[in-house]
Amino acid sequence: MNFNNLETEVLDGYAIVYLNRPPVNAQNAELRNEIIQAFDAFNDDDNVRCVILTAHGDVFSAGADISERPAIKKRGPGAYWGHNRLVREASLAIADCSKPVIAAVNGPAIGAGFGLMAACDIWIASNNAYVSMPEINVGLAGGTALLQRVFGKSRARRMFYTGMKVSADELYRLGLIEASLPRDELLPYAKALAKEIASKAPLALQYAKQAAQVTLNMPQREGYRFEQNITVALSNTEDAREAQMAFLEKRQPQYKGR
Repeated sequence: MNFNNLETEVLDGYAIVYLNRPPVNAQNAELRNEIIQAFDAFNDDDNVRCVILTAHGDVFSAGADISERPAIKKRGPGAYWGHNRLVREASLAIADCSKPVIAAVNGPAIGAGFGLMAACDIWIASNNAYVSMPEINVGLAGGTALLQRVFGKSRARRMFYTGMKVSADELYRLGLIEASLPRDELLPYAKALAKEIASKAPLALQYAKQAAQVTLNMPQREGYRFEQNITVALSNTEDAREAQMAFLEKRQPQYKGR
């Protein structure tokens, strides 16, 4: 896939997506459309069983490209509604991707940059990174739904009202990310994790991602029933039988994706 604001590569069972819009990977409409195209394509790529989202440069993403806002205003009635829909859809393309997505946050994830990070399944960060929702600092208000899902009430609202930054080390202390690492260790850690995930049965992985998304806001009883139904469906696959035989025979399974 060729993009103007992204770089993608497919390795051994997983893909890496690099945000690549210097200097700070600010998100404009073109970048958001490319995110949607890339992650939609991964849904249909059998060679990709896991995705890493990271960035080139020293900033993961500084959020929305504020310079676009005057242009949005000039487009006339409905323009802002379309803009807001695109912002949502870029994050939803990541969240709804049928493959697990790892955020390897290599620097500050600000505003909509934090939104992209939060859309991923697993979060790791370099120890120079931080997250914030600074919309209040430019006279706007956005992000409270995300903040209150990630943090407790007091911290979320303090961040929302003040634009407060939270460092990667603090995120790790709070148990919100898997690791806070030196910058040069971030991508190797992410690649090792992606390879581990990619080694699992492809159908089971896709069902696991679906279960994680669908049951997130379900009552516990209905969520558990949904997962049980998935387990029944998977039990009839060739890959499930192969995984069980490989376990009994103490060998590596050979999956066929069916």
